[in-house]
Amino acid sequence: MTDDLPDGPAPEPAPHDHRQDDLSTLAAARQRTVDEHMFTAPGLPGTFRMQLFTAPGARSVAVVTQHVGEGMSLMNGAERFAAAVWERHCPEEDLPPVWVERQLWREGSIQKTRFRRVVFAEASRYRLRRPLWSAITQEQLDALVGGPVETGRGAGYVPRLAEPDPQMLFEEFAVTRLARPRPFREPHCMPAGVPWWRRWVRQVMPRDATRTCCWYHRGDWHRVNAMALQVLRDARAQSMGVEDVQEFAVAYAASVGATDWETEALATLFSTWDAIQPDSEGGYINGQHRSQAMLEAGVRRTVVLRHVYEA
Repeated sequence: MTDDLPDGPAPEPAPHDHRQDDLSTLAAARQRTVDEHMFTAPGLPGTFRMQLFTAPGARSVAVVTQHVGEGMSLMNGAERFAAAVWERHCPEEDLPPVWVERQLWREGSIQKTRFRRVVFAEASRYRLRRPLWSAITQEQLDALVGGPVETGRGAGYVPRLAEPDPQMLFEEFAVTRLARPRPFREPHCMPAGVPWWRRWVRQVMPRDATRTCCWYHRGDWHRVNAMALQVLRDARAQSMGVEDVQEFAVAYAASVGATDWETEALATLFSTWDAIQPDSEGGYINGQHRSQAMLEAGVRRTVVLRHVYEA
């Protein structure tokens, strides 16, 4: 991906005015000009449906839809996916397309399938940073583009080739054994991971203070992980299936008076799609931001998800 226009370097854009992101000022009678059912971005292992709505003099609107399991998720790839659509389909526009995503969760999932608007707090030519999510209703979306928007994955969807199903299991894990995180968001409060010396200092002198800078620092990871370890013990004692533990964890949180943030954080640790997952090469499949927040706080034990393939 490049920052250059086809005819030479792009000038630096004017500072982004977020008043331009108000839905009432963005609404226009647009037409769907692109409906790409298996959009891919260079170098990224993910596919999704991309509907692009355009009108003369109006900012383009991209509505993207993805099943869980299509590779990199819409949330994890938001900056790069949106930049790829901007560069490929509306490179002449000074601002990226209005970005609306819809993650299609599996039936029975605790997560809700809904439209979410993503605003990027920093934007330069084909480079987007600091995504901010907010809910948007179907009615608001239809008003934004000037007509109905298809909500499904599309007839051209091609499922990924089935791979052998691994056995999934949650297990207790020492936080100091987690790889050094390299968070790609929240750079102002998670600038460069947690070096080894600092993680050991925090083990001796843990921190309980919370911050308001981002979701990851907003609550008490010590309390969340104490609940997680108890949930893990109770689930094992009941021989509970891995797919059932998240719902069990949410019920447990309610029984001990957990806050909304603590309940949500606990649920992520027992999500078969969103749990902290170390990879086989000393990195992460998922969970770098939560891992960094735990390391900074001096949390000692957490719960991770493992995928075990039969030999």
